[in-house]
Amino acid sequence: MSFSDYIQNLFPQAFVQTMYMTIVPTIIATILGFIMAVILVITKKDGLKPNRKINSILSLIVNIFRSFPFMILIVAIIPFTRLVVGTSIGETAALVPITIGAAPFIARLLENSLNEVDPGLIEAAKSFGATNSQIIFKVMVKESVPSMIQAICLSMISILGYTAMAGAVGAGGLGNVALMYGYQQFDVNVMLFTVIALIIIVQLIQFIGDTLYKKLR
Repeated sequence: MSFSDYIQNLFPQAFVQTMYMTIVPTIIATILGFIMAVILVITKKDGLKPNRKINSILSLIVNIFRSFPFMILIVAIIPFTRLVVGTSIGETAALVPITIGAAPFIARLLENSLNEVDPGLIEAAKSFGATNSQIIFKVMVKESVPSMIQAICLSMISILGYTAMAGAVGAGGLGNVALMYGYQQFDVNVMLFTVIALIIIVQLIQFIGDTLYKKLR
């Protein structure tokens, strides 16, 4: 395959696969991570609804899944991946381990964002008779949105790295192209172009995240 064939045919397809494996898991993992982060924050010792048992169990689950190296996680949950999407190969199958690997990571980042909210604001909301849900969504979440944006941006870049690893086990995308054509076929041009494309994607994600952070801060 010539380099021009790669640019015209293979790269566009691999780019779409990579963005699909990056954006979809980021959305799903952010929703799951947000739910876990809120539960961890409100059930902590000085939270709105302290519950040591729930907090400890959820914290343990989050830590266990964060401890898995991503390549091992992909292999370890193959039966679950087949159960969910009917196959363990391809970009859609990769969504399952990427989401499971990213959700606990996002949960910890969003938990930190929520914990950074000034306790004085929460106490003030309580003194005005705000309910717990009002304190969570109208005080804690509202105040931590800029920090959350940065956390999600950081997570999205990490998920982009996951897609490259998923490509090594047949998920497609730019990682798979770099491995099959750049490394195994010793095509330096393909390898360099793929690496540069990944760097540009990371820069764009970071730029969008920084811009949103400055506007919302």
